[in-house]
Amino acid sequence: MNIIQTKDYNEMSRKAANLISAQIIMKPDCVLGLATGSTPEQTYAYLVDAYNNGDLDFSKVSSVNLDEYRGLTPDNDQSYRYFMQKNLFDHVNIKRENTFVPDGMELDAKKVCKDHDDIMRKLGGIDLQLLGLGLNGHIGFNEPSDDFPKGTHCVDLTESTIQANSRFFASIDEVPTQAYTMGIQSIMMAKKILIIVNGEAKADIVAKAFLGPVTPQVPASILQMHPDVTLVADEAALSIYNKQLKELND
Repeated sequence: MNIIQTKDYNEMSRKAANLISAQIIMKPDCVLGLATGSTPEQTYAYLVDAYNNGDLDFSKVSSVNLDEYRGLTPDNDQSYRYFMQKNLFDHVNIKRENTFVPDGMELDAKKVCKDHDDIMRKLGGIDLQLLGLGLNGHIGFNEPSDDFPKGTHCVDLTESTIQANSRFFASIDEVPTQAYTMGIQSIMMAKKILIIVNGEAKADIVAKAFLGPVTPQVPASILQMHPDVTLVADEAALSIYNKQLKELND
């Protein structure tokens, strides 16, 4: 695992955007696996800046999103399709037909999941998968469990995830309780993985995920087994990891 420590969220975002930009430049028709939430917002803003400056061309890029809330329409301002349009797609020259987000309005879970997995296969797999890290170690909406889920599936969100997401909704009663998400196997099949983390609140889970045992109780810990993972995190998020690593090496 390659670890890049940054001073703060802004530098983390800039470094992450540079790595994604390099992927697009090296392979203009690459397939990007994309994430949502507050963590990647500035990363996407830097990618938009690079496009506006003439440094990036998204015209041949395809994207596949990690997840989507079940039951939200694409134009709902809390849906992940809406998030992607607002933060990236509407501001660059990526083709709408080349952007894939699970269909939150399709209530046939088997169909949604099969369709999403089929799309990834038809595209030839994901070249670079962007991930955030949940406070309980979830990646995508793969919550702590007794095993690692494989393909795209429908999940019941944990109370901690619902609480964490409630800040985006008018009330907690409006937060969806289910979501469609890529499985761990889908994520691990990406050729490269880029995970971005910031803030002191994530310091404990960063240490557990990347220094602790590989366990489905900490879903992100499986990333220790991937051959090409880059973690970009700020000093605060890496504080416990760095301390424990030093103790192990002393």
